[in-house]
Amino acid sequence: MAATRTDGDPGLFGPGSVTWQAHGDPMMWVAGVRALYLQALHPRAVRGVIQNSDFRRDAWGRLMRTAGFVGTTTYGTTEAAERAGARVRKIHSMLGATDPDTGERYGVDEPALLLWVHCAEIGSYLHVLRRSGFPLTDAHADRYLAEHRHSARLVGLDPASVPANRAELAAYFARVRTELAAGADAHEVDDFLLRPPTHPLLVPARELLWRRVARLAYDSLPPYAHELYGRSAPPPATVTRRLRATGTLLRLVPARLRWQLPPKHILRAMARLGPGVRPAPYKIGRQAAILDRPGEGAAD
Repeated sequence: MAATRTDGDPGLFGPGSVTWQAHGDPMMWVAGVRALYLQALHPRAVRGVIQNSDFRRDAWGRLMRTAGFVGTTTYGTTEAAERAGARVRKIHSMLGATDPDTGERYGVDEPALLLWVHCAEIGSYLHVLRRSGFPLTDAHADRYLAEHRHSARLVGLDPASVPANRAELAAYFARVRTELAAGADAHEVDDFLLRPPTHPLLVPARELLWRRVARLAYDSLPPYAHELYGRSAPPPATVTRRLRATGTLLRLVPARLRWQLPPKHILRAMARLGPGVRPAPYKIGRQAAILDRPGEGAAD
């Protein structure tokens, strides 16, 4: 049995969390693209992105920074996670956006906007992982959402205001649904995700690989999102089959090989805490006994 060191800093979540096991799955990339599609449907939120970043010129850099933040908060030390959160809060505090219709100027760190971005992201991770075959029970899903009150705190939210289980998350999405729309900014994000700028020599790879990922992420959105974007999707059963097939294929790639890609947070966590903390789907089952104990089904 692989050794686990007990003297290392386990970080914000730790190897015993659902988050630790789930975020090592390769379908997180598909889930991340789904989150971008969903986040873009909030006009005030997506306006903050469009007006404060040149995401078309620095698309991959932006994606890698997001992946780096998730990796740091999941597998980094507590200090590294807190530093990453402080950096995000500082950047957000300096940025604002202007409503072109009313002239209203507002900060991108409004709690309502931060909450939308958080819920769209964490909800997308959970949705894609479960639908693609990652072994998360309802209890695991609730535990995962409760754990991410910690990541919500890092970006400036009051943890008590953040959905901590599936019922609360569903209620939140139902409540915010009337605020969503697919305006010009959302369609710009849609166009970018389908055809991100790339070197001419890489265009064939973009058409063969990236567009498949983007389409699968889009297809996995809720029906109301398809209606807002104005593009249909295959029947849900077809999308689920494709998600499961993609998940099965990607999980056949040896984890050690996948984790060699930047930013290598998992390998650094294993070096810090020992090889026994290696995330794996089968370890999720070990959480079941804990989750079933009275009083231990949710995080503080």
